Amino acid sequence: MTRLITRRSVIAAGAAAGTLTTLPISMVRLAFGGTREDFSFTYISDSHIQQIKGASFVRNWDMGLKRAVAEANLITPEADFVMFGGDLAQLGKKEELDHGAEMLSHVKGKLHSVMGEHDYYLDLGEYWSKLYGPQWYSFDHKGVHFVVLNSILTTDEWTFHRWPTAEQRMLEMAGLDNPNGSPFMVGEKQRAWLKDDLDKVAKDTPLIVFSHSPLQKIYKGWNFWTDDAEQVQALLQPFKTVNVIYGHVHQIQYNQIGNISFNAVMATAWPWPYPDTYAQAGAHVPVLTVPMNRADPFFERDATGWQMIDVNSGRVTARYQLWDNGERVVGYDPKLGKPVDKKYQEAIVRKAPQLHY
Repeated sequence: MTRLITRRSVIAAGAAAGTLTTLPISMVRLAFGGTREDFSFTYISDSHIQQIKGASFVRNWDMGLKRAVAEANLITPEADFVMFGGDLAQLGKKEELDHGAEMLSHVKGKLHSVMGEHDYYLDLGEYWSKLYGPQWYSFDHKGVHFVVLNSILTTDEWTFHRWPTAEQRMLEMAGLDNPNGSPFMVGEKQRAWLKDDLDKVAKDTPLIVFSHSPLQKIYKGWNFWTDDAEQVQALLQPFKTVNVIYGHVHQIQYNQIGNISFNAVMATAWPWPYPDTYAQAGAHVPVLTVPMNRADPFFERDATGWQMIDVNSGRVTARYQLWDNGERVVGYDPKLGKPVDKKYQEAIVRKAPQLHY
């Protein structure tokens, strides 16, 4: 059974108030055709709340998160829970995390959170953990096993011995195209925990994994890369159906590796364009990933927007409602055995990129 989710049905509660806008949030509905109870959850990610001075914060990033929370609360029927996908703060400061947490406190229902690198590398997640609890954990909900991973760890040498101050460490990891950054990893300790956790779960149980980085090796130059991705994937392979949902990349990305479906969630803050070096030899971008049509990082809402995800028999269909851009549908094609972009616009009809700096 496939249950389609339309934007009209998701935000019907807001229609009476005239608030039919395109906002950065995801809704995920799991439909099991009578084998277990259907349910849905919403997903918000990458707000990058940034303090300017005192009580002054970057307004665009604030508004992205506020609007996402407001629309999440309009969903009818109400989702079972809300997942925040990481990078609540920009530089990991207490002021930024508190400001973002205050906005997220208005979410209706249960909130789960993923650790992002911008939340972590100032104090190694100490304050974030006070707000949201363990950095990795699992839970079961209506017959589905959920796993939350901290996938943005790196080597002890980089973390503890290279930088003179915690602030310098945070600034180095916060840079996108930064040769002083370091690839992420889940790490041996967490992989051992994951193995132990999954050993207790029947292999025909639907498995959904939340991470911040992709659990794939996509593009090392921008740290869209998890060094131990293959080891993590090997722990997931025995399960019949697995979906990995992640943030971090601020892009539309999807892939299929064996039984594992991957889908990225767009940001509430800004979009990242697709680097030209994706096409160069040596890049590891998954062959199934298709770029967005015109991602302009200098227009704060271009290529951010709604993402609604169907999960049917372990396969994802993502419907993107993009601000000032064409709609996109990415779905699993059982005949081809892989996801395909069903509405990608031909180059001749795409909007030209904006090149202002």
